[in-house]
Amino acid sequence: MKRGNLTKAIKLRHELHAHPELSNHEVWTKQHVIDFLKENTGLEIVDRGRWFYAIYHSPMGKRNVAFRADFDALPIEETIPLPYGSKYPGVSHKCGHDGHTAALCGFALEIDQQGSDNNLFFLFQHAEETGDGAAECAVFIKENNIDEIFAWHNMSGFKQDTVYVIDGTAFCASKGMSIYMEGVPSHASEPEKGINPSYAIARVIEAIPSFIDPKLNKDIVLCTIVQVDIGAKAFGVNASHGVLRMTIRALYEEEMDKLQKNLEDIARTEAEKNGLKVSFEYQDVFPDTSNHKESSDKIRKICKEKGIPMVEMEEAFRGSEDFGHYTKLTKGSYFFVGSGEDHPNLHSFEYDFKDDLIETAVEVFKGIAEL
Repeated sequence: MKRGNLTKAIKLRHELHAHPELSNHEVWTKQHVIDFLKENTGLEIVDRGRWFYAIYHSPMGKRNVAFRADFDALPIEETIPLPYGSKYPGVSHKCGHDGHTAALCGFALEIDQQGSDNNLFFLFQHAEETGDGAAECAVFIKENNIDEIFAWHNMSGFKQDTVYVIDGTAFCASKGMSIYMEGVPSHASEPEKGINPSYAIARVIEAIPSFIDPKLNKDIVLCTIVQVDIGAKAFGVNASHGVLRMTIRALYEEEMDKLQKNLEDIARTEAEKNGLKVSFEYQDVFPDTSNHKESSDKIRKICKEKGIPMVEMEEAFRGSEDFGHYTKLTKGSYFFVGSGEDHPNLHSFEYDFKDDLIETAVEVFKGIAEL
């Protein structure tokens, strides 16, 4: 990667870091990246509202290959002293999306200057953290006849500047599930005159271990209780409403769907037994992200040719990533670049993206562009 391009990409990363914006609110971020590309490249810019993409039109035009970066931040306070620290209280780039976006921009500079035999698409996506972004941007795949799509993530706990690759599932499917139950209030001294949802919710919780039993599932299936909220701090009132909130997760999307159905069925059964109203709500919905072997093999080939250290991942991450919306529509692969085995964890106060990773990611992307 040219030194000048790397310097510009790092400077951009620091600017993005100083102006973090939460999912679906990335107004300044999106415009700043567009302005950067307009100032430094001749790429076509296609503005789609909350997201956009840039296009390199090749004279050869062999294939349509896409590369994606996310640019939303997290609701986490910036507590470490950085010269480019967040200017916004309670919001910071603690997942490294500023680095992903800067790397994709650095790659765009290289392609604009060096060219490619393929038509290349640089997709800049909003709202990855909530799972909304890729679901909205997925129309990009069919509209542009994308043959293949790639993305990457920096990863703490992995060897510095080492690429990690896996075939098949790279990230688990997950979603936030809320079960609401509504009964009838009464005086605490006369609980028999009301309908309290506590016991029905308790029986749903008791059933969870049987639903996630490894003996009954093909692979990882998890149900994590994140909140149980029943009634209010009013000792004279028999509780009449409650909500059970969980994150449900599985290596395979169909097994997460089965878990969801089991939870809904037992909630309806218990509600009916007790005369309760029941309803469900879902948010932060992520598909499983599954890599195509043909695409992952290209990453392996490039790392070997360029002498970039590479490790085969033995299992998928339990966490989730909305990139799976794209790989359901076309071929693609998602790889990782290590930030160092002792680097602070993602989503932690001490975390900051390592600028060194930009060049590694760009070199992998450049190799893909040449295939």
